[in-house]
Amino acid sequence: MPPGLLLLLADAASGLSLCWQLERARQQQRRLRDADARIREAVVHLLMNGQVTTARLVAGALRPALPDVMRLYVIEGPHTIRRAVADTWAKAVDGAWVVPCPVYANHLVVLAPADCATHVGMAVEPVWPRSVAETCCIGVSDPVPLRDTAIGYAQAFHALAAARHSAERRASFAGHPDLALTIGPAAEAWAAVFLAPLRAYRARRPQDPDGAELLATTASWLSFSSKATTHLKIHRNTLAARLTLVQRLMGLDLERLPDQAALALALRVIGAGIPSGPEHRTSDAGGRAPSLDGLLALPHVVMWAQRQFRPVRAPGVPVSIAQTLNTWLRLDGRIVPTAAALSVSASAVRKRLERSEALLQRSLLRSPSAVHDQWLAQRALDLAEGSAVPRTASSATTAGT
Repeated sequence: MPPGLLLLLADAASGLSLCWQLERARQQQRRLRDADARIREAVVHLLMNGQVTTARLVAGALRPALPDVMRLYVIEGPHTIRRAVADTWAKAVDGAWVVPCPVYANHLVVLAPADCATHVGMAVEPVWPRSVAETCCIGVSDPVPLRDTAIGYAQAFHALAAARHSAERRASFAGHPDLALTIGPAAEAWAAVFLAPLRAYRARRPQDPDGAELLATTASWLSFSSKATTHLKIHRNTLAARLTLVQRLMGLDLERLPDQAALALALRVIGAGIPSGPEHRTSDAGGRAPSLDGLLALPHVVMWAQRQFRPVRAPGVPVSIAQTLNTWLRLDGRIVPTAAALSVSASAVRKRLERSEALLQRSLLRSPSAVHDQWLAQRALDLAEGSAVPRTASSATTAGT
C-alpha cells in the first residue's frame, strides 16, 4: 500500500461526506419550499371557497400573516419568469402572499395588504423588471376584506382582461355597482325562495354531497366552468353528477344562459348577506316572493343595466360590436350559433367579443366571466322596452314563485 493512501482516502471520504450532506440539505430545502407553496395554495383555495376561519388556522404557522383587507393581483405570463415575479413581490411588498393560481396554470395570484402604500418608502406595487413588464399582464382588484377573496379574484381577473388590450399591460378593476346590492333587500326574498330546494337538500348517504356542498360546487362551476374541477380538486365525472342533481332539484337547464344567470345572481345575493327588513320580505299582500323579472324591471335596476351596455353603444363604436354581443347573449353565449345568425365566421365573432371585453373592461370569453351580469342587464333592458321574449319552460322556474 502506498504511503499516505489511508490519509488521502480519509480526506476524500470527508469531502464526499460533505457533498452528500449538501445534497441532502438541498433536497430538504426543495421539499420545504414545495410544502410551503402547497400550503399557501391551499390557504388561497380555502379563502376562495369562503372558509376564512380554516384558512387563518392553516396560515397561522406561515409568515406573513394574512391581511385583513387586501388587493388581489392576477399576473399572467410565461412560466419561465414566474420566479422573478414572485421574488420581486417578496422583496418589494412586506406582507404579500404570492401563490400559483388554483385555476389557471399560467397565472400567479398575489394577496397584498391594501394599506401597503401607506408605509414609508413603500410603493403600491414593485417596479417590475423589463422582462416582466414586457411579457406579463397584470389585473388589480379593489381593496376587499379577506372574506371576499373570491370577489377580489373575479375583479382582478376582469381587470386582467382589460390589461390584455392595454398598452401598459396593467389595469385596475373598473368598479360597477354589484347587481345584488343594486336590487337591495328584495333580492334576498327572491333568492331565499329560489334556492330553497337546494338549501334544504339532505344527502341520502354519508359520502354524497349535501345542499351546502352542492351550493359550493354550483358557485365554482358558474365562476370557472369546466375548470371547477381544478378549483374544487374533484373529478370531472363528480362535477357532472353534482350538476345533474342540481338541475333536477331546481328544475333548471344549466345549458341555458338564462338559468345560469338566475342561479349566479341568487348565489351572489346570499353571499352578499343583504339584510331584509320586514317591508322587503314579500312583494304583495299574498306573501309571495318577487319574481326575477319583477326585480329586473325596477327603475334603478334598469339604470344599472343601461350602464352595463353604455361602453359598447357609445358613439364611434361600430354597431356590429353591440349587435354581436346581444346576439351572443341571446344564443346562450355560444360562438358557432352566433356566427351563423350573423352570417360571419366564428373568428369574427370572437374578435368582436374581444373588442367588447376591452370596452366593458370585463372578461367574457374566459371564466370567471361577466356573461351572467350582461345577460341580466339585457333582460332588464328588454323588459323596460317591452321587447322581452317569453321565458322558456325551464327559465320560468327562475321567477322564484
